[in-house]
Amino acid sequence: MKQALIFGVSGQDGAYLAQLLLDKGYQVAGTSRDAQMASFASLDALGIRERVDVHSVTLTDFRSVLTVLAKVKPDEIYHLAGQSSVGLSFDQPVETFMSIGVGTLNLLEAVRFLGAPARLYHASSSDCFGDTGGEPANEQTPFAPRSPYAVAKAAAHFEVVNYRDAYSLYACNGILFNHESPLRPKRFVTRKIVAAAARIAAGSGETLRLGNIDVARDWGYAPQYVEAMWHMLQREVPEDFVIATGTTITLQEFVAEAFAALGLDWRAHVVVDPELFRPADIAVSRANPAKAARELGWKATMSPADVARAMAAHEQQEIASK
Repeated sequence: MKQALIFGVSGQDGAYLAQLLLDKGYQVAGTSRDAQMASFASLDALGIRERVDVHSVTLTDFRSVLTVLAKVKPDEIYHLAGQSSVGLSFDQPVETFMSIGVGTLNLLEAVRFLGAPARLYHASSSDCFGDTGGEPANEQTPFAPRSPYAVAKAAAHFEVVNYRDAYSLYACNGILFNHESPLRPKRFVTRKIVAAAARIAAGSGETLRLGNIDVARDWGYAPQYVEAMWHMLQREVPEDFVIATGTTITLQEFVAEAFAALGLDWRAHVVVDPELFRPADIAVSRANPAKAARELGWKATMSPADVARAMAAHEQQEIASK
């Protein structure tokens, strides 16, 4: 029985990944900054909380990283931890870089120090590409980060590449484009949108305020993306992969799909608030996930519009069940 260790198991991706690995017969351990106090609501939502062995780890504390690796002795390590909000990174740039850049370096160095044979997956980010002028980004596209979050993720990405090349670690980057689900926290714009749409459909009478709705993104479905993570660690040779749907829509189109799924015209309920615009943003994020289809046998089956409709329907069901 393989042993997996998921750093950041309490998040959206961590919970879906834990569920996938348990279904495949793995023993699964996960980390959180304070495992005694963390709610692990996402694990509870999937009904797997009692099947995951949790540990308290702070990635910026090398000793705590070393300790959990020595204790768990994982065959596969999935590094999904760190500050995950682009918007918040503008308010907390130092904490963002420490948790992502230094945290990733600590994990890589701990694996190297212990001589552990574990295979390591790192959650890189499409935000590292910055604005590509509308051109689809692939694994060879240069990075040009436009937020503190993206800068930190770019640093972590190259740390993984460096340790793979210098020390022959089995380490790879999943360059994931946006991926959503009902487990997405409400501070993320997609969940904010579908939650408001469901409340409005239920008669709340509120108005949804959004920032720049002209930005365009490739939004996929998180439960499918964790399958790609697993596939990346089953290969003989570690490589980096772009993971995306290959379809891009504007935030306005996402909003329209979510509201229409609930029988609403978004234009009657949404206003654009310039105060919510980011200091710097990516106008269009577009992906070319051909390598993943070719070499991993992985392809997204839900489009961004499908994701918007599915999330809105789930949110409506949640309100109806209360």
